[in-house]
Amino acid sequence: MAVSRVSHGSVFRVGTSLSLLALLAACSEPLDLDMRGLMNGGFNTADAARAAAAPRPEPDNRGVISYPNYQVAVAQRGDTLASLAGRVGLPADELARYNGVQTGDALRAGEIIALPRRVSEPSPATGAVTTGPIRPPSDVDITTLASDAIDRSSPTPAPDRAAPQTGTEPIRHQVKRGETAFTISRLYNVSVRSLAEWNGLDSSFSLREGQFLLIPVASQAPPQREDTPPPPGTGSPTPQPPSSSQPLPEVTPAPAAAATTAAAAAKPVANVGNQTAASASNAAMAFPVQGNIIREYSKGRNDGIDIGASVGTSVKAAASGQVAAITRNTDGINILVIRHPDNLLTVYTHVDGISVAKGDAVSRGQSIAKVADFEPARVHFEVRKGFDSVDPMDYLR
Repeated sequence: MAVSRVSHGSVFRVGTSLSLLALLAACSEPLDLDMRGLMNGGFNTADAARAAAAPRPEPDNRGVISYPNYQVAVAQRGDTLASLAGRVGLPADELARYNGVQTGDALRAGEIIALPRRVSEPSPATGAVTTGPIRPPSDVDITTLASDAIDRSSPTPAPDRAAPQTGTEPIRHQVKRGETAFTISRLYNVSVRSLAEWNGLDSSFSLREGQFLLIPVASQAPPQREDTPPPPGTGSPTPQPPSSSQPLPEVTPAPAAAATTAAAAAKPVANVGNQTAASASNAAMAFPVQGNIIREYSKGRNDGIDIGASVGTSVKAAASGQVAAITRNTDGINILVIRHPDNLLTVYTHVDGISVAKGDAVSRGQSIAKVADFEPARVHFEVRKGFDSVDPMDYLR
């Protein structure tokens, strides 16, 4: 009887292959199917395959996605380069040369075509939410959020519109000879699947030399509350204690009469560090909470005042009016807006437990919310003439 001879090396290779197949069959995690170099300790893209990528922004009706530094167009089903060029308003041959394709080439639905120069910005007229390029979330301020919310809650609301698109501008990569979807995903530590979804790649992940790809950006982690303690060892440095050998300098108080005259002539400003006093009965508005003013008004830098108060303290309406909007910013901080006569708005943030709803009539001194659990606990209070911020102290004294 003939006996087959199998070397130990062959048995090891067969066993290793079977073990690898069994491991792949049992694995429930998403896999990067590019296994090249894995057995020799090569770069492992499993972490990239598991990383969550944000969804690609929605284009306008022309297919245009606009960022501050470049624009791209997203092909629709049945598009050729020529039909896409006609839709965005660029010469087909210029678009073809820039992307390394022919004017008559068919495009896959969702395929990204880079624009060699800017076309008109997306706008409501082209099916976009707002006019202009996609901006970072930090560029969308309380004014924008409040105005959108007020428009939606107005008795005669503006046409329905979603919140402005925000996001990080992705890297735009041009494919070089010899590159594959796998090598590019390893280069930027993203999954091949998300690279394909963002760029409309086919099932084989095929690329062409000169093609532009958008590199997916990571999805944003849940916003971290301001009261989350910092990592160990990263706290504020311990302040230097006063020296016992150098007493504090003596301060000579100004004469009472002079102080009174100066105070009368001065414009009312936030007395930072001091306790708020009850507003006079003839003041236009009342303080929403009583506490220390920890930050004063500075137009363009701090469009209101911050009043320190204990968590859970009742927040009261500064004046009678109607609740115009209740929304929140990208950090998950509640924003409550009340509309008053004479085109005035008051804005309250860092609040929780809101006890009123949009459209409710509120009276001066009525409880509308509670101080939220932030560090430091406070209420941020703004007064706006239209949407232009003004110094709240002009109304509180």
